[in-house]
Amino acid sequence: MIGLIGKKVGMTTIFNEDGQAFPVTIIEAGPCEIVQVKTAARDGYSAIQLGFDSTDKKVTKPLLGHFQKAGTKVYKKLKEFRIEDDGSYEVGQTLTVEQFSAGDKISVSGVSKGKGFQGACRRYGFAGGPKTHGQSNKFRSPGSLGASSYPSRVHKGKHMAGRMGDKRITQHGNKVIKVDAENNLILIKGAIAGPRGGYIIIKKR
Repeated sequence: MIGLIGKKVGMTTIFNEDGQAFPVTIIEAGPCEIVQVKTAARDGYSAIQLGFDSTDKKVTKPLLGHFQKAGTKVYKKLKEFRIEDDGSYEVGQTLTVEQFSAGDKISVSGVSKGKGFQGACRRYGFAGGPKTHGQSNKFRSPGSLGASSYPSRVHKGKHMAGRMGDKRITQHGNKVIKVDAENNLILIKGAIAGPRGGYIIIKKR
């Protein structure tokens, strides 16, 4: 199993036979068409490139030529997956969610929601300054940033205000609860980083 490209649909709650509730994230995964096959002899390593979410919109000429050479549709999202045997796959082949089954352990990657420039209290969960004893204007201050005599500078990595979110996050060990091959849906236990409609990369561990 290589992996699939998907799109986050949203979250819901499902129940098992014992009535136990599970929060799950619904992912529309695939079908993904193989756009390119890379071989160890020609490219130095073995991999396949998958395309997902076809589009009729214009793309750049180099990208359009790439799809025309493969004889495939034009896709919004491309992702390369390393493989061990490059002879098992060919351009035009389609991969679906049927390669997954309930109980599988997977790794899921997505881009977290961007929240813009945020202060230290929201970004790192700081408690803020005291609310009594004459304090009146530093309730959400990060506090002291360092001594003045030594080291006379702010240490690298100091938790301060700045850009929050919009980072690639990979979660390992997520469990597949259910696979709906008819609708190309896969239900994964727990929350997954990213907004609704965001692209998700799924790999079987």
